[in-house]
Amino acid sequence: MREYGQLSAGMTAERELPVEEKLTVSHTGTPVLSTPMMISLMEKVAMNLAQGQLPAGFTTVGYEVNVRHKAPARIGALIRVWCRLVEADGRRLLFEVRVTEGDKTVGEGFHRRTIIPVAK
Repeated sequence: MREYGQLSAGMTAERELPVEEKLTVSHTGTPVLSTPMMISLMEKVAMNLAQGQLPAGFTTVGYEVNVRHKAPARIGALIRVWCRLVEADGRRLLFEVRVTEGDKTVGEGFHRRTIIPVAK
């Protein structure tokens, strides 16, 4: 099996950021973090964790997302986007992902990525 950098199960990464208008949907009456933006943030944190450990010439792409959006996060809320690498099996990576606002879980689930060579 080919080695792809220093990726190993248990590695974690996180990012804190405020919910801004560009991350929300407004058809709910009160603008709240949209599900597509929540998923995008989860993917970015996982991608950045993996990318920091890969050798030159490789990157990752997402191919599966299984998350549940459980609670709203309004404009101005400080959210924490967190991921943990659960499994690194050759090119295939499985991440546990979560978004929280304080003690409240906004969304959680799993995200899969695969390692690919960067096109020249």
